[in-house]
Amino acid sequence: MAKKENKVIKIGIDVGGTFTHAVAVDAERMELIGKAMVPTTHRAREGVALGVVESMKQLLNDTGIQPEEVSLIAHSTTQATNALLEGDVAPVGIIAMGKGLEGKRARSESRLKKFELAPGKLLKTHHRYFDVTDGLDRDPVKTAIEEIVAEGAKVIVAVEAFGVDHPENERTVVSIAEEMGLLGTAASDISKLYGLRVRTRTAALNACIMPKMLETANMTEESVRASGIEAPLMVMRSDGGIMDVHEMRRRPILTMLSGPAAGVAAALMYVKISDGIFVEVGGTSTDISVIKNGRPMIRSAEIGGHRLYVKTLDVRTVGIAGGSMPRYSGKKLIDMGPRSAHIAGLRYTSFVEPDVIQNPKMESITPIPGDPDDYMAIMVDKSGEPGLTLTPTEAANLLGYIKGYAEGNKESIQKVFDYVGGEFGKIPEDFAREILNVATDKVIDVVKDLIVDYKLEQSLVTLVGGGGGAGALVPFTAERMKLRNDLAENAEVISAIGVALGMIRDTVERNISHPTEDDILRIRKEAAEAVMRMGAAEETIEVRVEVDPKAKKVSATATGSSEMRQRDLQKMRLADDELLEQARQAFGNGECTVEKLDETEFLKIFRGQWEEPRFFGFFKKRREPVYVFDIEGVVRLKMPAALFRPTTVTELGGSLDNLISHNTTYGDAGGLPPDIFLIVSGKIIDLTGLVNKEQIVSIARVELEKFSRDERVLILAAKKSV
Repeated sequence: MAKKENKVIKIGIDVGGTFTHAVAVDAERMELIGKAMVPTTHRAREGVALGVVESMKQLLNDTGIQPEEVSLIAHSTTQATNALLEGDVAPVGIIAMGKGLEGKRARSESRLKKFELAPGKLLKTHHRYFDVTDGLDRDPVKTAIEEIVAEGAKVIVAVEAFGVDHPENERTVVSIAEEMGLLGTAASDISKLYGLRVRTRTAALNACIMPKMLETANMTEESVRASGIEAPLMVMRSDGGIMDVHEMRRRPILTMLSGPAAGVAAALMYVKISDGIFVEVGGTSTDISVIKNGRPMIRSAEIGGHRLYVKTLDVRTVGIAGGSMPRYSGKKLIDMGPRSAHIAGLRYTSFVEPDVIQNPKMESITPIPGDPDDYMAIMVDKSGEPGLTLTPTEAANLLGYIKGYAEGNKESIQKVFDYVGGEFGKIPEDFAREILNVATDKVIDVVKDLIVDYKLEQSLVTLVGGGGGAGALVPFTAERMKLRNDLAENAEVISAIGVALGMIRDTVERNISHPTEDDILRIRKEAAEAVMRMGAAEETIEVRVEVDPKAKKVSATATGSSEMRQRDLQKMRLADDELLEQARQAFGNGECTVEKLDETEFLKIFRGQWEEPRFFGFFKKRREPVYVFDIEGVVRLKMPAALFRPTTVTELGGSLDNLISHNTTYGDAGGLPPDIFLIVSGKIIDLTGLVNKEQIVSIARVELEKFSRDERVLILAAKKSV
């Protein structure tokens, strides 16, 4: 296939539980060029790496894309998570260090006793301690490593009390291990946070999966290079970003729990959600997450109930999806799932021909040993044919919610619902609605929790569906909750698209009691340099800084792309009247008035205004949400309410000083400055993670230093609630 001018082709490969999907995406136009699918190769000698390579080769063959046309190739991996859950890990030798009295505590906190990875799966560790008050002697360290290797250790972890401040000893131990032909991890290279017990635990988990992950990484990279692709090879991280394969070899733990991350990355980059709840529906389970102010919500990861110094997306998983089977007792539907049709060896009624369904008979089955015996199967007379079942996919098809992907054979669906509805004494449509009610109850519970946890304005929430089963659950859930909903284009391969479009990401964290301006700027610079080393173009890098006074912690998260985007935005620009209409639709209230507050060259700010009846219409609440749109009509930021101030780069300091001083709220924790966003040219600068006026002004100046002094800056601010 001939390469079009300015085309930037990215390949994304998502390793799922059943299938591995590969897609080619034109990153400039956000267009899907081609897709391929192969069964995930869990049991192959090469492991899931074989499926990654096979899907890539099939994709190149089907699309005719030449290796030299590919600008980036990235893949997700379930290997780290699976290894930990299955206990398929290498025993770890821990070399701990400390000084004097603090060393006694270090000796205890660095010893991992009965470290359970999953029920019945323990990580084996071997421990040695050195007092380094008078320095570190290499020969005793080498002897200690030889001893713990003889005991069974395969990889080495080096950890020292306060090693984050002075990592030299940790790195010396690792260099000794590497000279002996062993893999090693310095705890300070995994996390710069204090807390020796958690840091040791995190480093040990990183080390125990290194042998297997390195073997897979090497095999994948060799196969990719053998195909002629010389583009950067990236791997999905658990926080929704990507990192280069060389960084993955050093910190494989960052891929742990990254399964749902690819879908969230697609929600941000492909579906372009700025605020909403993303619901990715598979065949067996559904992943639900929040995107707020253009950012996915992040939390600390845990394994076996143990907290780690690893960031992962806050994704809530429920055991209900497009293929979940009904459970019943007598004439009553008692549950849906968690077992799914394909695991039980049954077929979806939606995807069989009507002539297969002869003399259907409903039976209770136990899908796999240990399951309850009340799952519904529908046996048919046709010789040699596996049984069928009903799932949310059939119910949503019968009621007309599914269009396009997963749309089934209406005659087959009707035939089975006529029979099963009769068995339950209900008309088919009522029984289908009951299936969806029971199924979506589980989704609704999680959505409600997320709305509360992240203080979302429910009237502004949109449910966005991805995954092959999105049509089975998302529209019905939104209808019940009176929320807007949208199904992603190419939903069935949304995770693979997310892998292809993922941004290079890294996070730097430090424990600092009272961070100065220099402290914050230094950590910000370190994060930016980290993603540059992985291939991000400097002009694409954005850094968000957060200060947590309670945890005495400063975090900087940098994201960037491997190439400058060359999209011709002028060709995609909507006319002013089209944008105004887009705004009216986005506010979702037919009676609202919409005004444009201001604009930059690429971004426009609109405010909606309407009165919402309360208490049976006796009272009214005034709503004035503010949305920021880009010139393509995509909502980039939503705020339930906001103060607006126009200024320039030159006058920004004074404008911020005045705005913050007059809109700081006070409570038991002291003064809380308003949430601040700066709109300049095509950028939205998020300053909401900062906790005082000096920090906000300092970071704002750094963010705007490359703009001309007379560049217009639009400030949006929202008071924090105490």
